[in-house]
Amino acid sequence: MAIERVRTYFETLGIADRILEFPVSSATVTQAAEALGCAPRRIAKTLSFMVDGKAVLIVAAGDARVENRKFKGVFGQKAKMLTPDEAEQLVGHAVGGVCPFAVLDGVEIYLDVSLRRFQTVFPACGSSNSAVEMTIAELEQYTDFVDWVDVCKDWQEEKEQIQ
Repeated sequence: MAIERVRTYFETLGIADRILEFPVSSATVTQAAEALGCAPRRIAKTLSFMVDGKAVLIVAAGDARVENRKFKGVFGQKAKMLTPDEAEQLVGHAVGGVCPFAVLDGVEIYLDVSLRRFQTVFPACGSSNSAVEMTIAELEQYTDFVDWVDVCKDWQEEKEQIQ
């Protein structure tokens, strides 16, 4: 089970006790926000794509949507999301619990700039009923991310109000 891989990884970091598990689903941004009692934009959703034959994860704010033009500008091709089966096989987490922690070898992780407006965000922990609250610095520290990217839209309107 993917959450156990994440828990084992977090144990090596001394943060396994920070995993939150819910009696309800947190598989979607809306469900996660309801389970946590926070604004949907603070959910750090992890989206999985196929780029040049490999799995690529984009961690973005809950209110952000991938913009194909920006994605193509960064990755050189149109955004193609992984199917649920591909996500589980290539990333190691099932859709609804995909997260940037304890992923399979070869998966590249990118953090979208839409996250930078928050002090803390809530990524999933490998299951459809889990999350962890992390600062942006912790998210950088605990993920093996490649780089920050700007591939999303529809979140900038909120930027001024949150800072």
